[in-house]
Amino acid sequence: MALTDTALKALKPRERPYTVADARGLYVEVFPTGGVVWRFRYRLKGKAEKLTLGKYPALTLKNARVKRDEAAQAAAMGTSPAEQKQLAKAAAADNTTVADFGERFFRDIVSKDRADVTIPRRYFDKSIVPAIGTKPVREVTTDDVRAIIWRKKEEGFDAAAGQVRGVLKRMFDYALTAGLVQTNPVLALPMRHVHKAKARERALSADEIKVFLTAAFESNIRRQFKIGLQLILLTMVRKSELLLARWSHVDFEAAEWHIPAEHSKTGKRHIVFLSRQAVALFKELQALAGGSELVMPGRGSLTKPFAHNAINNALKVALKGEAIPAFTVHDLRRTASTLLHENGWPSDVVEKALNHTIGGIRGVYNRAEYETQRREMLQFWADYIEQLMTTSKVILGRFRQVA
Repeated sequence: MALTDTALKALKPRERPYTVADARGLYVEVFPTGGVVWRFRYRLKGKAEKLTLGKYPALTLKNARVKRDEAAQAAAMGTSPAEQKQLAKAAAADNTTVADFGERFFRDIVSKDRADVTIPRRYFDKSIVPAIGTKPVREVTTDDVRAIIWRKKEEGFDAAAGQVRGVLKRMFDYALTAGLVQTNPVLALPMRHVHKAKARERALSADEIKVFLTAAFESNIRRQFKIGLQLILLTMVRKSELLLARWSHVDFEAAEWHIPAEHSKTGKRHIVFLSRQAVALFKELQALAGGSELVMPGRGSLTKPFAHNAINNALKVALKGEAIPAFTVHDLRRTASTLLHENGWPSDVVEKALNHTIGGIRGVYNRAEYETQRREMLQFWADYIEQLMTTSKVILGRFRQVA
């Protein structure tokens, strides 16, 4: 009996795949996952062949019958529909450009591995696409990728060269999996020859914090960046978490900032308990946001945040001419961690405030959130910074005891 739309909608998955026939070789295969696929059986020169037509319900019963009839006509003329489909797929793969495949790579791989794809996306758009974006993936050579990577090195950005190499390697790994290439052209360029990352140990001293904050607030960088840099220091958050923050995430009454899982590097929701100084800074940012849903809307836009390197550049401008060794925005987190540990705050409380994943067996069994201790610690830290900026000398030490 031929299939009907009602019968198709009533199909239920079973433990094993099974088939239900329509007519003249057309049938559906139902999988344990619930997927339903149209297939067509036919014979060509005495040999049985099978052709996959598409998925139901995207391919309707009516259209599946049309495709069956087209395939049957081709088979009657001595042409294999299955072979023609494979040839068409191969031809499409042969012509896939780097720019097109990159979109698939970010959709299928990168976006599933990390919540924030801004940095790898920027390297792809700014360094890779302009150089080889229109070139078919199968035609990209080691010389092509070497030129892209070495251009960054020649500009003096070794770490960025390593990042570009990482994006290229992962993309061509996926191209290898997808059958578009036979070898990965990036493998001829070992990372150790491009950039060897060094473990960062930079943490600012109390005197350096004072120089940094004074220089930042006396500089001509945007007011948002001045406040943002101080907020990162006070709250110990990552730069990306602040740049992506929305006002719906900030609860002024509870003095809490809720960072959603998709904005968190760990992929887990995180709560930042706000000191009274941090609340005041957020309120000033709200006045500067001009009604935007974003805490820090970008230049000339209320719907897009600043680029990730904008606050880095602001820091460089603010510190220009200052007698202080170079440091990065991320080093502010390490600074807070270092000084809090030196002041006797428990490591688990500090790590939880940093939104770090605690490793080992302790991480498995320690599910504590330490809300009370974190609130007290972050208020202590904000008071310490405030005292640092209002006195000529800072006395290291805890002003309150942890309960």
